[in-house]
Amino acid sequence: QVQLVESGGGLVQAGGSLRLSCAASGSTFSFYAMDWYRRAPGKQRGLVASITNGDAPTYAGSVKGRFTISRDNAKNSVDLQMNGLKPEDTAVYYCHASTWTNRVRYDYWGQGTQVTVSS
Repeated sequence: QVQLVESGGGLVQAGGSLRLSCAASGSTFSFYAMDWYRRAPGKQRGLVASITNGDAPTYAGSVKGRFTISRDNAKNSVDLQMNGLKPEDTAVYYCHASTWTNRVRYDYWGQGTQVTVSS
């Protein structure tokens, strides 16, 4: 049973920084893609940043230049460094990972971690 566990959320003032971490357990394989999504109050969940084996990371336009995603394949983990936080970054952040087996895609989600940015 693959589980993703996030940590590092919390309350921070605007302009501050937080680092989110996500560690996978129960897997014996490397994930194809590892991502961070977020759901702000009253909005749908959206992709924040994604990193795929062999490709450059991609970011949502609203966080480009402020957030950095990184992964450690040996540890099956992915981090999100968030700098210059804004109140509009307030959301529940979810770690996501996907893998392909026999042309079937499998998706895994963490339970979410709250990030609150005060003005």
